[in-house]
Amino acid sequence: MSQIKYKKLSGNELAETIRGMNGWNLKDGKLQKSFKFSNFIEAFGFMTRIALEAEKINHHPEWSNVYNSVTINLSTHDVGGITDYDIKLAKIIDNTNQ
Repeated sequence: MSQIKYKKLSGNELAETIRGMNGWNLKDGKLQKSFKFSNFIEAFGFMTRIALEAEKINHHPEWSNVYNSVTINLSTHDVGGITDYDIKLAKIIDNTNQ
């Protein structure tokens, strides 16, 4: 099985990319976004949809859930930073929330 090659984004590249992303911010070296739902079931359903998509691309979020809110942090531990795969997963997450 071949290993996935990640492209780590540089400071300028990362700043430019984040500018075009709705609601995603850089916090503690990770991409972060929080989502609010009307209840726990909707929040958990959202997480379930993301889990299925993340598994398809073998790139998994760091996240937390408290009742109706979900906070997601994305980074690629293998390279110690944010990569093109984090951006790809962020876009999948945004599309999952529509």
